[in-house]
Amino acid sequence: MSRSRLNIFLEREHARRLAELAATRGVSKSSIVAASLASFLSPDNADRREAAIARRLDRLSRQLDRLERDQMILTETLALHIRHYLSVTAPLPEAHVDAARAQGRARFEQFIEQLALHLQRGTRVRQAIEECTPDESAFDAPAQEDDSCADPG
Repeated sequence: MSRSRLNIFLEREHARRLAELAATRGVSKSSIVAASLASFLSPDNADRREAAIARRLDRLSRQLDRLERDQMILTETLALHIRHYLSVTAPLPEAHVDAARAQGRARFEQFIEQLALHLQRGTRVRQAIEECTPDESAFDAPAQEDDSCADPG
């Protein structure tokens, strides 16, 4: 087999590790580099890389699909809440506007505090809803008192 001479530049750390490996195994640095290059360029290795990339892309695609679904659910939930709020909230008399704004600011601050607590704990509202929603077997059992899902305010 004819061989071609090739001069390459390596990072110092890679050159050090290559020298250590060659000394440990008792082979030349050139043979290690040749074997590594052969492995890297082999069709089997390329097929494995392609398969790994395809799996990663599939996983990313599924994650993106879930994000899109969750975003749609969030948008629909917000839209329904806004529609409900606007349809059931009566206009305020002019004399009560300032008091309502003050109460709104206080409620918003409480909302932000609750949001911060959820984010700090790492809990999600969806988890809280699932915890507060009885499973089907609970409908057959007698009701029990549970304050874990009570209004925090």
